[in-house]
Amino acid sequence: MKILALAGDGIGPEITAVAVQVLERLGKRFGLGLRLESHEVGLASLRGSGSTLPEAVVAACRAADGLVLGPVSHLEYPPRTQGGLNPSGDLRMALDLYANIRPSRCYEGLSHWGRTPMDLVIVRENTEGFYADRNMHQGVGEFMPTPDLALSVRKISSHASRRIAQAAFRLARTRRRKVTAVHKANVLKLTEGLFLREVRSVAQEYPDVAYEEQLVDSMAALLVRDAARFDVVVTTNMYGDILSDEAAELSGGLGLAGSLNAGDAHGMAQAQHGSAPDIAGKDLANPCSLLLSCGMLLGWLGERHAKGNFRDAQGALDNAIVAMLRQPPTRTRDLGGTLGTRAFGAALLETL
Repeated sequence: MKILALAGDGIGPEITAVAVQVLERLGKRFGLGLRLESHEVGLASLRGSGSTLPEAVVAACRAADGLVLGPVSHLEYPPRTQGGLNPSGDLRMALDLYANIRPSRCYEGLSHWGRTPMDLVIVRENTEGFYADRNMHQGVGEFMPTPDLALSVRKISSHASRRIAQAAFRLARTRRRKVTAVHKANVLKLTEGLFLREVRSVAQEYPDVAYEEQLVDSMAALLVRDAARFDVVVTTNMYGDILSDEAAELSGGLGLAGSLNAGDAHGMAQAQHGSAPDIAGKDLANPCSLLLSCGMLLGWLGERHAKGNFRDAQGALDNAIVAMLRQPPTRTRDLGGTLGTRAFGAALLETL
C-alpha cells in the first residue's frame, strides 16, 4: 500500500512528521506493507515549482492508495492564475473524494461543553453545494455582474445526494443504526427538496436503520442541548462544514477531531483544524486530529481491501490515544499537559 504524505503549511510539517512515524510503527507491528512517500504542497511547493499543487503531485496522488494531507494556509495563496491552488479542495475534486467523514466524541478525563456526552459522526457531501471552487465545470460559482452586486450559485445534484446518503447509511449499520438528515427545505425548497428526495429514497433501502430529519438551525442548537440523541448525521457541504466544527469544539476541541475524505477509489486523512501559523515551528501543535484521521484512513483501507490487520491497526492507534488523553502527563499543553508535538509523538510510539 502506497501512502503519500503532503505536509502542507504552518504546523503541517510538524504534525505530519509525527503521523508518518506512527504509520511506520503501525506498519511494522501489524504487517501492513506500507510504502510512505512525501511530496511538497502549499507555500513550499509554490516557491519551488510555482504552484501550491503541482500536476506531478496530483498524478502521484492518483497512483497512491491513500493520502495524508497536513493543514494548508490557502488564504495566504496568490490567485489560481498565479499558482495558488487549494490542495484540500482541489484534491477532493481531482480524486472524487465525495464523503467527508467527521466524528466527534467526548474523551474520558477531558472537558466537553455540550449538556450531554457526544459520540456522533457527521457525513458531509464534499464536491458541490455553495463551495464556489467545486460546483462548476468551468469557472467558479461566485461572480459579480456589477461592482455592487455579488452572486453565488449553489449546486445540488441527485447523484451526489444519493451517494452521500448511501455512505451515511452504510456507516450507521456499523454503529447505533440511526441517520439524521440536516437541511433547510423550508427556505431552499428546490435544492434541499432534491437532497431530501434522494436521502429518503436511500432510507427505504435500509429498514433496519432509523431515520429522521432536522432543520439546520435546530440542529445547531441540539448539538449543544442534546447531542447524545444523534448517531450519524448526513448533510450538504456547507452545513456539514459548519456543524462538524461546532460538534468538534463542543466535544473537546478541533485538536481532537479526526477527518477522512473518501471516495470509491481514494481516501485522504486530513486534520479538521487549520494551519495555525502563529505556533508553527514552536513544538506546540497537538497532532491528535491528524493522527486520528490517519487511523480512519487505515480503517477505510482495511474495509476497502478486506484486510483485518488495517482495522486492527486503527483500533490500536485509537486506544493508545485515548489512554494518553486520560492523564495530564501524557497530554499536549493545549489539553492541560506538558508535552510538545515531538514529545507527544515519542510517547505515542512508546505506547504503541
